[in-house]
Amino acid sequence: MTGTVFVDTNVLIYVREEHHPLKQQKAISWMRHLWDSDNGRISFQVLQEYFNKMVQKKTGFAEQARADVRDLLAWNPVTVNASLLERAWKIQDRYRLSFWDSLIVAAARTASCRWLLTEDLQSGQNLDGVTIVDPFLTAPGQLPA
Repeated sequence: MTGTVFVDTNVLIYVREEHHPLKQQKAISWMRHLWDSDNGRISFQVLQEYFNKMVQKKTGFAEQARADVRDLLAWNPVTVNASLLERAWKIQDRYRLSFWDSLIVAAARTASCRWLLTEDLQSGQNLDGVTIVDPFLTAPGQLPA
């Protein structure tokens, strides 16, 4: 695999989601691969969404979610700023995506990512130079070079 991979919130959630063991296994595989290759990227939006969702879903999970977020700070998360908002709005208008999905795509572009790992958008679709990859349909070693 060549290129950096932006990770969406749902992948992080499935790492800790025991009710979906197959998706959990695939998400863990992806995250392990991205840590080992140093190709993972993320945004503060994703970290905030992850923390919020996990604390809502799992009673007593706040400390683990905080530890996960602290670890992911090593990926130098993209910060939402005026430039990112402008890029997101252009993507939203061009592709008719939700604002939140557009913000994720804009953050992936800002982080110079070739791939966006998410189950929320159409796998294989190219959005402004970022190709969508469904982590539950594609294994880490299956991305083209």
